[in-house]
Amino acid sequence: METVLEIIVRPTEIDVNGHVNNAKFVEYLEWGREEWYERNGLPYDRLQAMGAATVTVNVNLNYRRECRQGERLTIVTRPVRLGRTSFTLAQEIRKPDGAVAADATVVLVTIDPTTRKPCVVPPELARAVEAS
Repeated sequence: METVLEIIVRPTEIDVNGHVNNAKFVEYLEWGREEWYERNGLPYDRLQAMGAATVTVNVNLNYRRECRQGERLTIVTRPVRLGRTSFTLAQEIRKPDGAVAADATVVLVTIDPTTRKPCVVPPELARAVEAS
């Protein structure tokens, strides 16, 4: 299931060049992923109850357009691939006119919270990923 999160660029997210600092885009993507988990009924405590946690192992991020203070941005997150112990989410950060400011693919691995070793994606999480 695709999720959408709207945010407004704050003054503290602007760098010396007068636009959103590149590191903030990574944070925006994280906010979008958290929204995806929540909307799919998979908050952190629910994953823990399933004996799993997810960790980000790869972020491939393309910066397309600069964003400025006060802009309303939309973060779109959708699953694109399910593996045995991992899954991939595609994300976009869109400007008010719909132009893509950034796009990314993010690979996450499920781990056992106790052993910290990879584990099979729990069925409930797998269903959310496959619903795309």
